[in-house]
Amino acid sequence: MSIKKAEFITSSSVYTQCPPPERPEIAFIGRSNVGKSSLINMLTGRKKLAKVSGKPGKTQLINHFLIDENWFLVDLPGYGWAKVSKTDRSKWGEMIHDYLTERKNLINVFVLIDTRLDPQPVDTEFIQWLGEKGIPFALIFTKADKQSKNKNQSSMAKYRRVLKSQWETLPPMVLTSSETGEGKDDLTDYINYCLQVAAEI
Repeated sequence: MSIKKAEFITSSSVYTQCPPPERPEIAFIGRSNVGKSSLINMLTGRKKLAKVSGKPGKTQLINHFLIDENWFLVDLPGYGWAKVSKTDRSKWGEMIHDYLTERKNLINVFVLIDTRLDPQPVDTEFIQWLGEKGIPFALIFTKADKQSKNKNQSSMAKYRRVLKSQWETLPPMVLTSSETGEGKDDLTDYINYCLQVAAEI
């Protein structure tokens, strides 16, 4: 599958303001500065579709992008160490929680992981929460170009070891680089699989 058309539709501060739940949605989320906007731009082939910033916490709303007039790519606020007030963090947390648990047409969540980092509690706790809520997800490892192939594989293996202590079946994992385009085909193939499964339900 290749993405031919991508357009920004709307930003929402609460899930009830999102577009009517008539199309399947795949949400992208990760800790601040994980490279989410760059990955979305690489995936869609649009350099400026999602706003890229060196300042963590740039995404503060639920952003909907219509892909090929068929499904929504949803860009969610990052979590982690963004320098924002406790009040804003609380609002983001509530907004993300409500969207993920209440959005009926959400078919998968892509949790972005910085390949260079060892498993972080903020990531593993979020992954565990998704599992407890029964929300389908996949792990998307970013910034593969920043280190060697061996280190990338080692990083992914560390996550597998951590997750195996709590999970019988591991989630799908995709290694990507926004700079080189690595993983783009694997990612679009998996999205296509998710859309096909959703269509059969």
